[in-house]
Amino acid sequence: MRELLEFLLKSILPETKYEIAEEEAEGRVLYTIKTGQENIGMIIGKGGKMIKALRNILKVKATLEKKAVSLEVAEA
Repeated sequence: MRELLEFLLKSILPETKYEIAEEEAEGRVLYTIKTGQENIGMIIGKGGKMIKALRNILKVKATLEKKAVSLEVAEA
């Protein structure tokens, strides 16, 4: 799933100045994207549409793998 998230972020962000932290607890995988302030707006998107789309894509992949997934964005 991490590879999928990296692939999607490469197409959204002009540069690869981000870090993906992965935590696993109680059958749930939490991905945190740490990036600069200038990139957070691009990841969230207008009205939150981009982050919702990213979460939905990851949720479909997680469902196929019988896992739960969460996605957060944080400033580095």
